[in-house]
Amino acid sequence: MHDKKVLRTQMRETLSKLTKPLYEDFSYKIAKKLFEDEEWKQANTIGITISKTPEVDTYQIIRKAWEQGKKVVVPKCYPKEKKMIFRLLSEFSQLESVFYGLLEPMEEATEIVESSKIDLLIVPGLAYTEEGYRIGFGGGYYDRYMKTYSGKTVTLAFDMQIIPQMNVEAHDMPIAKIITNSKIIKVK
Repeated sequence: MHDKKVLRTQMRETLSKLTKPLYEDFSYKIAKKLFEDEEWKQANTIGITISKTPEVDTYQIIRKAWEQGKKVVVPKCYPKEKKMIFRLLSEFSQLESVFYGLLEPMEEATEIVESSKIDLLIVPGLAYTEEGYRIGFGGGYYDRYMKTYSGKTVTLAFDMQIIPQMNVEAHDMPIAKIITNSKIIKVK
């Protein structure tokens, strides 16, 4: 079993080799599968992160959600309290660059949306097993958030992000569905 730190480093390295054409191609295929998914179609409010390369591109997903009249909520992290709150995003200009160059919603331009109002949460990560377990980016924000979140979860991943196994810890919350560029994995 690989330790999460090692896996994180290896996965970042693997992903850094993704060429721009492949990154675009895979992101597009993943987004297309997502838009055809019943859970996406039924969701009125979508929780999603603002992607940073080499994560699956979420800008096209956010645009599509707006075009379809859905509400988009994106996370704002509070590192001191180690928590995150989702805020309603209605245009990209409501984002600002915070720590690590991550883009987050401006507090003065956006309103808070409670987790009970989010129909579908698109959970980010670096690596996943077919059992739905994930290795995140190391902050633990999503594991904590999902403890009290009762809506649907899905994750978007490139095929190369699916790994055979990992150490699962008590606080790890599995994701119900993984959409990759070649398949949809429904977790039992």
